[in-house]
Amino acid sequence: MAKNVTIDTLARMIQKGFVGVDEKFEAVDKRFDAVDKRFDEMDKRFDKIEYILITDHQKRIEKLEEKVEVLRNLVSVK
Repeated sequence: MAKNVTIDTLARMIQKGFVGVDEKFEAVDKRFDAVDKRFDEMDKRFDKIEYILITDHQKRIEKLEEKVEVLRNLVSVK
């Protein structure tokens, strides 16, 4: 048996389906904000690690260049 549904009844049924959707979106937005915050913290940590590694490598390269220069002078190759 088919039930006749008026447009008003259909509109109320659809509206009832959307009740609480705003609250669900707010909860999702809060979760994404928390995730964004954690990614920002991770980016800062990676930047710090990268700076430390680059600085260390730069110092090591400078020391190697100095040693190569000493060796060149000893061998008299310029």
